[in-house]
Amino acid sequence: MASNHPAPEVLDWLTANGWTPGRDIGEHAEKLVEVRVRDAERQGVALLPSPVAVRVIHAYGLLRFPHPKADESWVMKPTVGYEGDAALIAELAAGLGTSLFPVGYEESERGLILVDKSGRWFHLHHTGGYFMGDDEYDAFSRFLSGAEAQDAEDYFV
Repeated sequence: MASNHPAPEVLDWLTANGWTPGRDIGEHAEKLVEVRVRDAERQGVALLPSPVAVRVIHAYGLLRFPHPKADESWVMKPTVGYEGDAALIAELAAGLGTSLFPVGYEESERGLILVDKSGRWFHLHHTGGYFMGDDEYDAFSRFLSGAEAQDAEDYFV
């Protein structure tokens, strides 16, 4: 469920890991976006960042968010990927009927964290695509609670 504010436990976790309200990595975010766009072009795919994805990178870029009880972390670095990932992102986006742009990755298995133009979060894992949340606060809350991710196909148009 989308929210304009993080739940207290999410806010505590975010701030414990370096985030502050109003955080903005400025021009560094723009450079990260540019690197990712160019890499997708090199792979023959156009990945266009939505304003929401760019805002997420500005706010959370380069932070590492470890799960407090599991050996799992989200790293908010959109430039990490693998050969052929742009085509897989585009394929998932087509199924969802929207654009997707990477904002980070899941550290243990290098699954990509993606944001669509409405702000929803998805995970592109080697086993498929998964819905992570309606916005960053929902995704962070689900991550912390250990909620099972939903199959992204449930959101296909």
